[in-house]
Amino acid sequence: MKAKEKGKKNKTPSLGPTTFSSLKDLKDVPVSSALDENESYLKELFADCSDVVMRPFEADPGVRSLAVMVDGLVNSTLVQRSLEMLMTYWQEEPNDVEELVERVIPASQIKLVDNYEDMLDGVLSGDTALLIEGNAQAILIELRGPNLRSISKPSTEEIVRGPQEGFIESIRTNTSLIRRRIKTPQLKMKPLKLGRRSRTNVAVAYVEGIVDPKLVPEVMARLSRIDVDAIFETGQLEEYIQDSAFSPFPQVQISERPDAVCAALMNGRIAILVDGTPMVMIVPTVFINFLLTVEDHYERFQFSTFLRWLRYTFLILSLLVPSLFVAATTFHPEMIPTSILLSIAADREQIPFPAVIEVLIMEVIFEALREAGIRLPKQIGSALSILGALIIGQAAVEAGIVSAPVVIVVSITGIASFTIPQYNGAVALRLLRFPLVIISSIFGIYGILLGTVLLIGHMANLRSFGIPYLAPIAPASTGDMEMTLIRMPHWYSVRRPGYLHPQDEVRRSMQVKNDIKQQGGSVGKDSQESGQSKPSGNQQDSGSGASNEPQQRQQDRQDGRPDDKDPRGGGPEGGADS
Repeated sequence: MKAKEKGKKNKTPSLGPTTFSSLKDLKDVPVSSALDENESYLKELFADCSDVVMRPFEADPGVRSLAVMVDGLVNSTLVQRSLEMLMTYWQEEPNDVEELVERVIPASQIKLVDNYEDMLDGVLSGDTALLIEGNAQAILIELRGPNLRSISKPSTEEIVRGPQEGFIESIRTNTSLIRRRIKTPQLKMKPLKLGRRSRTNVAVAYVEGIVDPKLVPEVMARLSRIDVDAIFETGQLEEYIQDSAFSPFPQVQISERPDAVCAALMNGRIAILVDGTPMVMIVPTVFINFLLTVEDHYERFQFSTFLRWLRYTFLILSLLVPSLFVAATTFHPEMIPTSILLSIAADREQIPFPAVIEVLIMEVIFEALREAGIRLPKQIGSALSILGALIIGQAAVEAGIVSAPVVIVVSITGIASFTIPQYNGAVALRLLRFPLVIISSIFGIYGILLGTVLLIGHMANLRSFGIPYLAPIAPASTGDMEMTLIRMPHWYSVRRPGYLHPQDEVRRSMQVKNDIKQQGGSVGKDSQESGQSKPSGNQQDSGSGASNEPQQRQQDRQDGRPDDKDPRGGGPEGGADS
């Protein structure tokens, strides 16, 4: 047999070193056909590794075998059942590995490997390796244990209406959550292993036929060139693949919601999943994505539009209110109404510090309370954040360290920053408040204008995988911008965001949109009226003749192609994926 001939050629291989920097160094170390050599080499490799189990046993014909696994990564019940099947029902020739795999081992995923890199990579990932005397191949059987944590609500992206399940630390569970929502073979998930020692599983997910074909090779190239000992979280990958390493603005969106990731995939973006973390990276990303939530598309479009503008307004407040207060009280008191100015002056009469020091003190205290509330247990942290802010603020005012208006300004700023849905987007604005406060204390309102111009210029210069960071505002795109500022009804938004350059631009048929517009917003109005009174033949003829639209436009509607004469109907829905 072929396996037997291979075993004769590789009867006494020279096994490799026991010290190495990466499993790739064992690529050229073959699996020996002598079971004793394999067992001896494995014991040297896994010396002082109490969690690695090597279980010798004999199959039914008396063939010596060895099962290698990691305790805690495998399902002990399935392993025991598989070994029982081998010892009881194996009646074939000992060298017939293919027959053994096909007829005896009760597992769905089985792989044959002939080198130690592939074998150890499988064992350390949760597979069980089966070595048989006289065979120069190892059988990897997927008998992995269950997930350590069940699917639960996302902790960082709370919503009122919509799915209440989030990703967990198992990459295979996370890919299944995406697959359940996008049931098409066009959903691709390319596997990668990153980290010389950690060998972390990474999956790059995208929808073929929608995503820009130039984007996938770029993402794979950036990930492939990462050469590091270990990767444990998406935050580490983010710093390796982002376009501008020194920018405070994140160029990668993070989400732990499967519905948000699926919406991004359907818009032509790419998701990067890392084993061991529930956070999924979405690229490319524009700044407006950090201000949108997936719940915007679950609520009524009027209410969602109101919430969007509320976030846009509070974004500006969270960034500029402290610096505007410092500039107005220090250089431009004429900007403040007289009654309010007199009240501020009376409160600050006994304060020994200038306005900039007051604001900086309260900002630092507020940030410290927020950080303490995150790190402490949830029940204690929320109480500490609220009570701490009240007690410290009141005590600081009574002690004459800060004035009451400063406490109000910092409180408004903190509340405004909480309205930003994406945590990593809000962090950038929290950092930028401090330099704006300092520059406003030196140059006043002109310093704020200068800082704002520099900030916008920096953002306009940023790219995320080649996509302008301020798209669709700069460069301006009328259709994309309209759909970003206003959450249009689902039947109205026909195309995907144009700045992502999707292959398939049309997301839904034009027929429903045209019917609703013709009926004045009443869906099914014509059908209800026709059911009540059936028109006569002459009425039918006159009704058909009343339509003055060309036959080609009617055919385009039936085929789902956009209406070229509708200037807004074909506009892409910018940021629809949150």
